[in-house]
Amino acid sequence: MAFVSVTRLRIRALRFLPRFVIHTLGSRRQCARSPGFLSGAVFAGGRRSFWTVTAWKDRESMRAYMTDGAHRIAMPHLLEWCDEASVVHWEQSDDALPEAHEAEGRMRLEGRPSKVRHPSPDHAALRFAKLANPRMFPVRPDNRRG
Repeated sequence: MAFVSVTRLRIRALRFLPRFVIHTLGSRRQCARSPGFLSGAVFAGGRRSFWTVTAWKDRESMRAYMTDGAHRIAMPHLLEWCDEASVVHWEQSDDALPEAHEAEGRMRLEGRPSKVRHPSPDHAALRFAKLANPRMFPVRPDNRRG
């Protein structure tokens, strides 16, 4: 059994991209070392949009990651940097990470917008371009956790 979390963020201006990348690297490192993390991937969706797909032992493990460390520090910045943000979660019977197109489909059907200060006209309706052959970059658990 796994708890899956998918996020989609769209950076509203190129000037925010360098700081976004720096925070993403810290959050990725934290994720790999987090207790309960099973596997994950990040990928670009085009038009300055970025996706994460992660599988966790349970919801509590994901929440502990989300509310601590580098991820907690990055979250307030996303309110300003993003004009679109959304999330979807589900439980599944196996630990396999879903493919990008399954994550996209779940986001469209079951996702919810996250708070941003400068929403695009498409933000609330979760309207975004269809993914075209995204290359997923894996995030694997780091055995040096702690």
